[in-house]
Amino acid sequence: MKKDLHPAYGKAVIICACGNRVETASTVPEMQVEICSACHPFYTGQKKIVDSAGRVDRFAKRFEATKALQEAKKKRQEAKKKVKKRGKKK
Repeated sequence: MKKDLHPAYGKAVIICACGNRVETASTVPEMQVEICSACHPFYTGQKKIVDSAGRVDRFAKRFEATKALQEAKKKRQEAKKKVKKRGKKK
């Protein structure tokens, strides 16, 4: 087997954003992660509230704006029809 071919494999510490520390073995001595088994909702059984309300509100605003534009367009078309009808009577 060739020497110095493989990286050094030794003790490693994985540190989660929640503060949990896990000791293991790896080629990297220290790793930082955002979520681990101590704080992940799947393992803890706790539901994590996702802020999707902001997305829904933005969609509702856009939908209302589109609806208002459609109504304004319909009113303009009706006004044009009335003007055309008045023009024909004369």
